[in-house]
Amino acid sequence: MGAPGSGMSRREFLAATGTTGAAALAGCQAPTDTGEEPGAAATSAGTAAASQSLPTTSPPEVVNVDEQGGEVVMKTQPARHDVHPGESMGGPIELPRVWAFQADDRDPSVPGPILRTTEGNDMTVVLDNTQGKRPHTLHFHGVRKTWENDGVPTTTGITVGPGEKHEYEIPANEPGTHVYHCHYQTQRHIDMGMYGIFRVDPEGYEPADKEYFMTVKEWDSDLHKMMAGQDASYSPRDRNPDVFTVNGKAAPRTLHPEEGSPMIVSQGDTVRVHYLNGGYMNHPMHIHNHRFELVEKDGGTIPEAARHKMDITDIAPAERHTIEFTADADPGIYLMHCHKVKHVMNGSSYPGGMLSGVVYEEAMDTEIFSSLMEYAGYEG
Repeated sequence: MGAPGSGMSRREFLAATGTTGAAALAGCQAPTDTGEEPGAAATSAGTAAASQSLPTTSPPEVVNVDEQGGEVVMKTQPARHDVHPGESMGGPIELPRVWAFQADDRDPSVPGPILRTTEGNDMTVVLDNTQGKRPHTLHFHGVRKTWENDGVPTTTGITVGPGEKHEYEIPANEPGTHVYHCHYQTQRHIDMGMYGIFRVDPEGYEPADKEYFMTVKEWDSDLHKMMAGQDASYSPRDRNPDVFTVNGKAAPRTLHPEEGSPMIVSQGDTVRVHYLNGGYMNHPMHIHNHRFELVEKDGGTIPEAARHKMDITDIAPAERHTIEFTADADPGIYLMHCHKVKHVMNGSSYPGGMLSGVVYEEAMDTEIFSSLMEYAGYEG
């Protein structure tokens, strides 16, 4: 339950929530208002009809590649993506066509699965494009690898076409939080959902009490409508983002304990959050009522002498920031959100968008938490 990482079990969650009634949501309003070219085939009525039969993405999962003998198979899968399927706070919001990564026999997800390994353990990643309909590659930031494993078709000459497989050998020689993405027609393929977090734990890694992975991104939904055959047009040079997400969901769905990304903590916990900006705009991420330290950036450890208390960290495209804080506030529910406030909206409805929260276990049996779960669409 909660964001990908070390959340609580469903049993623990249900025990903590107890039985509460519904109450008005204080401070929140009900909804006010709610490269390669696609060609003729992508805009046909047949494509639109085909979209209805596609699978729907699931939330991203942490894949411990060490436990799989150092190998993971990454399939490519067209899918539908429910950003916020409820009717509260400007919903529903859907991306009718995304290109998702699917690890082994798990569900496809946007963002892609969180690939986790340990320093010194080389990783074999099989890009399985046998069911794909367009070329793809895989490019991993941060770690040092051989030329042919860089995943860039224009400089390596390697493209994984439809019906093909290719193995990438990725050494885990740079500990930290990194990113991977498709590097074929990058301006389109990342925006279609082909990106994710790559985490290399250093030798002797000591986890925090609670550890979470957060990927933030903005989207221009016209691209996804166009790729689904709907009446829309899109140009990467004239991009107009209108959807803003944390781990692929917009608030209030972000607070859904199974499909969203609340950070569930207990009083006194040390909390470590690994952020990735998967979009093309900066996002200054702010946590209410807590002071944190930036301890890693792009996999590099920040020296202790250079750390300081802060409550906003501005994350540029493809950057990774790891922050740490102690859950020492008055036990309650506190927002985490982008401080470009227009990014915390679903259309003209506020709040929404790129917003989640820090939820203390001690506050989960309150009426306000019950109301938040109602807005998020949770039926426990």
